[in-house]
Amino acid sequence: MPPGILTGIWITMPEWSEDALILSVRPHGEASALVTVMTPEQGRHAGLVRGGASSKLRGTLQPGNRVRASWRARLPEQLGQMQVELSQSVPALLLDDPLRLAGIASACALLEGSLPEREPHSGLYGATQALFDLICMEDSEHRWVEGYIRWELGLLQAVGFQLDLTSCAVTGDVSRLAHVSPKSGRAVAEGAAGEFAGRMLALPRFLGGVACNRHDYDAGLSLTGHFLERRVFAAYHVDLPPQRRRLADMVAGIYGGLAV
Repeated sequence: MPPGILTGIWITMPEWSEDALILSVRPHGEASALVTVMTPEQGRHAGLVRGGASSKLRGTLQPGNRVRASWRARLPEQLGQMQVELSQSVPALLLDDPLRLAGIASACALLEGSLPEREPHSGLYGATQALFDLICMEDSEHRWVEGYIRWELGLLQAVGFQLDLTSCAVTGDVSRLAHVSPKSGRAVAEGAAGEFAGRMLALPRFLGGVACNRHDYDAGLSLTGHFLERRVFAAYHVDLPPQRRRLADMVAGIYGGLAV
């Protein structure tokens, strides 16, 4: 009986091939690797890469790399096997810049930990590609960090929690916004928080804030990090990925305590 034919019915094995970003790589057995990628149509998707532990594939299987990924399995619910072909080694472009490497690692870890498996997020995939392009640009002032913070706001929206930074939650005003409620994620105008002002999160100037007493990058990462931790990762009973904490610590080490 020819392969794939059963009682006269042709059985089609599920498979796909797409451009992808590598999110994580874990050893599997002695010679293979469990690789998770993100694609426009397949979303976050895992597969077994045979020989993934070899030196030949070590440079290809790095979080942040752009690859052409092909996946195939006998049944849709199976782990399946994956083949990857390197398109661009993004981390290799940034070996001399630990902060930008930390940005790539943080984005990959957040996607890996927050997205449901096999759920398409084509818009978020495109935004992540654009973020990686931005991070790879020469920029001695680290202006890509603003883009990274905006990307995290987009990630929050993609997984179901959108901050409202357009008007004051107390007065409805659209001017003099200075804080964000740590509970609702809504903006609060300067002077409208009353006795709760000390509990508010700072709103960076590039997001509409007028009285941020911290550097925008430090305040922005604290803002998005708060909601990623409380609204996203807490739902899975896990902490923020260490890669994200490392990025925040590095930015705080450079800009912490500096107001602009």
